[in-house]
Amino acid sequence: MPLTLAVAIGALAIGTLLMSPRRATVEGFFHGRSETGAQPKLVTLILSQVTTWIFARSLMNAAILGYYYGVAGTLAYAAYYLSFFTGAAIVDHLRFRHRFESVQAFLSRRFGRTGSSCYNFVVAVRLLSEVFANLIVIGLIFGDAGGSYYIIAVLAMATFGLGYSLTGGLRASLRTDVLQMAALLIVLAVMTVQTVTGPFFDATAILGSSPDLASPGWILLLVAALQIWSYPLHDPVMMDRGFLADRHTTRLSFIHAGWISILCILAFGMLGIVAGLNKEDGDAMVATLTRLFGEPLMTLFNLALIVSAISTLDSTLSAAAKLAISNMRLAAENVRNGRIAMIAFMLGGLGFLFLGSKDLFGAVAISGTASLYLTPTIVISIWLGRTDVPVWSYAASFCAAMLGAALYFLESSGYTNIIGPWTGVEHKYAKLLVICIVVLILGFSAYAVGMVSNRRNVVATPNV
Repeated sequence: MPLTLAVAIGALAIGTLLMSPRRATVEGFFHGRSETGAQPKLVTLILSQVTTWIFARSLMNAAILGYYYGVAGTLAYAAYYLSFFTGAAIVDHLRFRHRFESVQAFLSRRFGRTGSSCYNFVVAVRLLSEVFANLIVIGLIFGDAGGSYYIIAVLAMATFGLGYSLTGGLRASLRTDVLQMAALLIVLAVMTVQTVTGPFFDATAILGSSPDLASPGWILLLVAALQIWSYPLHDPVMMDRGFLADRHTTRLSFIHAGWISILCILAFGMLGIVAGLNKEDGDAMVATLTRLFGEPLMTLFNLALIVSAISTLDSTLSAAAKLAISNMRLAAENVRNGRIAMIAFMLGGLGFLFLGSKDLFGAVAISGTASLYLTPTIVISIWLGRTDVPVWSYAASFCAAMLGAALYFLESSGYTNIIGPWTGVEHKYAKLLVICIVVLILGFSAYAVGMVSNRRNVVATPNV
């Protein structure tokens, strides 16, 4: 590992520890309040939103998709960050129209225990996937999967991230996110300048790198367009930050975090596109980038991944603590129990990692597909305000999405080949698009039938 990377990581670690709160309170640990009870400032929320959503897996996915599918692949992944704008609308309706203080409270009121239990399950799985996905990227920076350097890097990052997260929970995450995001923006800016001014940059070639409209990249863009409506609601990191500040601050934080995140993803994805346009037979992306730009840029590349992994890991752990203790009420709401929840989720994430899962985008796709069960809820129950949806409709939508997510996992992993013979599509992203469409049709149909059934029951039952 280059000395400069080691020094940069050390400086970031010291800065992160210095910015972490020395004393944890219940309000700070679970709800991000300062020692005086003040809400987070706008800049803090913006930077925290950006840095927690631009995680190591995101940057790698943007670059890899650009490498294989050109500009369409990068645009497809960037499209997921439109979730900030749909998320802003969701939070605004939940908090300021319906007057709920959490997603679980809303779902419990509308659909009882079934509503919150289904949601908590999906959220818990997502949080575990975030832990192991970020640790995988860190491990691969330092060594081959399963090797000694890989394992040491994973365990070191897990220990460091867990260590300072335990000190202050969500408050620690918010404070350290500012430093981490500032470092990430500087690194991305330098990388972008080096790429654009380098001899291999060709704007025309980049824009024309996905000429085939049937490219998996364009298909994935359609998938993202379907998933962004529900994706933010099942992401507790985003939702947690939507319930911390006043209406104006919250709305602006989502809007500004959205466009900043998209620019960052496009900048990192551009590296992958340039590498893809100049690759040689048999070259992997990292090898191509190293050949094109040399070790200095790859040092920055790896530093960006490390910074984003750290910033996301603490937010994931704080969200896990809030989910288990404040939302699910598995134990009394105190700092000790929050720390126990963090440790449990970290161990769970490490378990997933060492079981051998390596598909970085697969986790996004499966998680996004599972979240589709929430789309009818968002449109009909949250935005339209309908209260006549029966519990069975909600449960049916949930089951359809879970089956869809499981089917995509089996199909993309090669365990089954069910969709191809029936539809004629073979690429995994085309199969994913088919699954998403079917899940949404089934979910909205269940809601429609449920509301019609309720209306008939009301008509058939005269007032006494």
